[in-house]
Amino acid sequence: MGRSVRMGIDVGGTHTKAVAIDNQTHEIIGKSSVKTTHSDPRGVAAGVVQSFMNCLKENNIKPEEVVFVAHSTTQATNALIEGDVATVGVVGMAKGGFESFLAKRQTQLDNIDLGNKKQIKIVNSFINTKKLTPETADQLVEELKKRGAQVIVSSMAFGVDDNGPEKLVHDAAEKKGMSTTIASDITKLYGLTRRTRTAAINASILPKMLDTANSTEASVREAGVNVPLMIMRGDGGVMEINEMKKRPVLTMLSGPAASVMGSLMYLRASNGVYFEVGGTTTNIGVIKNGRPAIDYSIVGGHPTYISSLDVRVLGVAGGSMVRANKDGIIDVGPRSAHIAGLEYSVYSDPNKIVGPKVEFFSPRPGDPSDYVAIRLENGERVTITNSCAANVLGLVKPEHFSYGNVEAAKKAMKALADYCGTTVEDIAKQIMEKSYAKIEPVILGLAEKYKLEKDQISLVGVGGGASSLIIYFAEKMGLKYSIPENAEVISSIGVALAMVRDVVERIIPSPSQDDIRSLKNEAMNKAIESGASPESVEIHIEIDPQTSKVTAIATGSTEVKTTDLLKECDVEEARELAAEDMRISKDKTELLEESAYFYVFGEKPERAGSPVAVRILDKKGFIKVQRGHAKVLKTTAKDYLEAVKKLWDDMAVYQSELIARPDYYLCLGARVMDFTAIDFKQLELLMGIEVSMMDPDTEVIVVAANMKQN
Repeated sequence: MGRSVRMGIDVGGTHTKAVAIDNQTHEIIGKSSVKTTHSDPRGVAAGVVQSFMNCLKENNIKPEEVVFVAHSTTQATNALIEGDVATVGVVGMAKGGFESFLAKRQTQLDNIDLGNKKQIKIVNSFINTKKLTPETADQLVEELKKRGAQVIVSSMAFGVDDNGPEKLVHDAAEKKGMSTTIASDITKLYGLTRRTRTAAINASILPKMLDTANSTEASVREAGVNVPLMIMRGDGGVMEINEMKKRPVLTMLSGPAASVMGSLMYLRASNGVYFEVGGTTTNIGVIKNGRPAIDYSIVGGHPTYISSLDVRVLGVAGGSMVRANKDGIIDVGPRSAHIAGLEYSVYSDPNKIVGPKVEFFSPRPGDPSDYVAIRLENGERVTITNSCAANVLGLVKPEHFSYGNVEAAKKAMKALADYCGTTVEDIAKQIMEKSYAKIEPVILGLAEKYKLEKDQISLVGVGGGASSLIIYFAEKMGLKYSIPENAEVISSIGVALAMVRDVVERIIPSPSQDDIRSLKNEAMNKAIESGASPESVEIHIEIDPQTSKVTAIATGSTEVKTTDLLKECDVEEARELAAEDMRISKDKTELLEESAYFYVFGEKPERAGSPVAVRILDKKGFIKVQRGHAKVLKTTAKDYLEAVKKLWDDMAVYQSELIARPDYYLCLGARVMDFTAIDFKQLELLMGIEVSMMDPDTEVIVVAANMKQN
């Protein structure tokens, strides 16, 4: 049998990069990059196809060897930013009486503001479901069409419980050849206004996304590749293109999602803050317990039910220019060298940097006029950026993508240092300090939001400009950092290796075992519809006690994996990895428990039985859990609840008004599952569903952890 190849294509603002990966060994066997085709009649799809075809050709990959092809897309985000959207006709519905009075107000949407003086135009209508028939649905759609609607949304009060009427309107729109969205297909959560708005945003980008999807799919088929075409979702999974045609809004922020998933493939730690550093912007987000942090997107200031990575985007990156006056550096960014059309001094020929003089300018009309350019004797101008400063300070190594010519950067920076009456090194430090002052609060804010203990945070740098920022920040904050190999194409790697993902959410006060089972089945079916092979699907359940929201997250691969080529590490190698991660010596690191699949190491306790820092490692050496204050018990599937109950009491923290209960991690066979609940019955329910499927004598390791109290 020949080799099998996974292809991942990431669409960036400047470049579209394709990467080919051997499906068995996960080695990169080919890369290809083209300029992103913003102005092509087929839009960015042309670049996706071009980079894909080039990658096949340049690396002698036969079309029949390709078993997986996926791409990220900026299309949904760009369509909303640029206002390239369709006018949406909304059909609100309810059963009459007071319910109709409320529903009419809740489905009556205003135009949705997208910023930049762009908006989604909304045309509203409403019908009592008692009057709804195929004929009246047809009339409603026709009337909305006459009023300018190009796409239709059907949204009913309690449509998540019965969407028959919504489907009637959907069918009427389809008969007229109009794109259409059923609100309850987008989310099963209550909250009629928010659900309707989310569906309207989805519908507004349908025509644009369908055109792109169809032309990309046709081109891939013409190339002789017949496997399903997968699209990256904003929450880090992929879905089959036919699913994307129904729910394109789920692809929002799929670019940052691709870089995170790429980071996870290379990252041995389970908790971290990742930076994707480009030339103009830096995306910052969190990985916790081996999963990226997810939240609902906000569009035009309105919360939606669109799950995507919880990413902060900052205008301070590798190519951010500096602003200065006689006293030194005032600010860094948000304008980049790319926007100003200037070369970074660090990537210039040092022989050209002759007679450098400081010039102040305004990159764009309305910008401050104190951005720094360096005028050279030959009349050309270069500029000073974060990348220049990091190279001057010796932070960037030759193996890093951002490595440049230090001599050239120093010559240009000396002109600014002389103007400010200081040294080149001082100017470089001032630049890094200004950037640090903008990014440090974001890191700390995310760490607080997701309860990352400071000694567990490691910074992961991806994107071409990673080394320009992350090394200085990590040293300053006293944190570990890593810049994975192939950091500049990490997004394409993330797309190529991404898993199929789907999510089902419901509001269920006091969920029963049957409720949870039914939700798991629904999530499993959705993941299979999105392209996952049934045998590969795993489901993680979360319950939010404040809102009674139950979430089932299903992940799976497009084919069943038969090989795993990473070699196992023995107990001493694992001890070394755990010790290094806990920043203690090997002799202070003890093996607390072990199963067929996992090692649990901890710091030797000061007194027997007291909580300690803990690391759970799988036998391949990947750190699955990092906690600073935990206890561990080994038991069996039939007796696990006694261990859970004991730790529930032992690890409780009594605060003034309430009792903080521990987070739990169960090593069940080859999986580590995490559970959080404030009510023991809920915890028992969630764990019971997982443990009940196991043989009673199977080993179970129970770890309970809480935040260390000062």
